Amino acid sequence: MAKQSAARKPRNEKVEQAAASKTRAAETVINRSAKVDRLIHERVRLGIVSALAANRSLTFSDLKKLLNTSDGNVSVHARKLEEAEYIASTKSFAGRIPRTEYRLTAAGRRAFEKYLNHMEALIHAMREK
Repeated sequence: MAKQSAARKPRNEKVEQAAASKTRAAETVINRSAKVDRLIHERVRLGIVSALAANRSLTFSDLKKLLNTSDGNVSVHARKLEEAEYIASTKSFAGRIPRTEYRLTAAGRRAFEKYLNHMEALIHAMREK
């Protein structure tokens, strides 16, 4: 049995070295590029930005249904994105019913592209090793 343990140890060391190498590669990617945009990285905000990147505009109701979340969640997260000027809203009425429509701004599109590039670089670094 002592021989089996001795035979396994080098393999475990190789696995640990490979894992450490992946970690170093990921850290290098993260350190070289800008930090992750925490504003976009949050799940609901990422959903809003992604949906608006794929559509010219979406209404509040569209986003709520698409993200399967509450009015409050859409409202709070959309407001944060608006404050950062990543999205813009237009408010109107359809008869007596209020209608809020959102679209991605140029700054929001640039921030989203930068976010996607960062995530792709991180994924590539992790798969490379």
